[in-house]
Amino acid sequence: MEATIGLPILVALIGIALLFDFLNGLHDAANAIATVVSTRVLRPRTAVIGAAFCNFIAFTVFGVHVATTLGTGIIDPGVVDAQVIFGALMGAIVWNVVTWRLGIPSSSSHALIGGLVGAGVAKAGFVSVVWSGLGVVAAGIVFSPFLGFVLAQLLVLIVSWIHVRSTPFAVDSRFRVLQIASAAAYAVGHGGNDAQKTMGIIAVLLFSQGYLGAEFHVPFWVVIVCHAAMGLGTLVGGWRIVHTLGSRITHLKPVQGFSAETGGAITLFLATGLGVPVSTTHTITGSIIGVGAARRTAAVRWHVANDILIAWIVTIPAAGLVGAMFYELVGLL
Repeated sequence: MEATIGLPILVALIGIALLFDFLNGLHDAANAIATVVSTRVLRPRTAVIGAAFCNFIAFTVFGVHVATTLGTGIIDPGVVDAQVIFGALMGAIVWNVVTWRLGIPSSSSHALIGGLVGAGVAKAGFVSVVWSGLGVVAAGIVFSPFLGFVLAQLLVLIVSWIHVRSTPFAVDSRFRVLQIASAAAYAVGHGGNDAQKTMGIIAVLLFSQGYLGAEFHVPFWVVIVCHAAMGLGTLVGGWRIVHTLGSRITHLKPVQGFSAETGGAITLFLATGLGVPVSTTHTITGSIIGVGAARRTAAVRWHVANDILIAWIVTIPAAGLVGAMFYELVGLL
């Protein structure tokens, strides 16, 4: 396959993809650190640095199954060209910036998928969509927050039963230490799942231009730069969303923070191992709601959870519409 765009345009598109990855880390910084900050186990600066480091080293734990799903399982790779990739990235970036400015913890992952579908449909119609792959993503929208909810609720109940004879001070002290480990595990899971989505976009762009040969694969340099961009974005942080996830949904103590992060981390490790691109935002939100509901349903501020749910539903079609618009705009130019 012969390259159809010049090297400067290719480099520019890879730069835009890495900008999305950076914004993904910034937008989703709260996912890994909201609970550990809200329980005052770690100071914000320390938590951010730790999460950024864990985002980066995630490539040593996971393969590239999610990247392969994004690269070949959402839109027919034969439809992908530079214009489609540009539309997909701009759809995701614009939606991320809008929701970040509003402090809404929407999904960067689903914004990227929505942008890719929108741009692909704008080029070749709905036949370009790989419906089986999109179905896996749709299942993940339901699966990840539900499993996070169930696991976190189960964990907090088990922990409460085990420590029923312990004093509140002893439990709090013990789980202040354990929560550091659970936050690190969640940050690794976040980096492992989310950074791969940008890897898939860059890899399918390179494949479409003939730079990867006859078989789709993810070059190692793409793995490294994507994890680095996400880690840098996390380092910058997203404090509006930290506030929403860490305190507005429900009040957390270290034992609940540990349960939420551990339930979320298990969910992400499982999904990433299976190659399912789930939303880390959905996952941790479901987990936090789970630990809140384990105390009593009134402990959860359901109107906040409802606002987040609406953002989940709107993200894919909204980012898809923006992606399609940018695809058409480039065509006019």
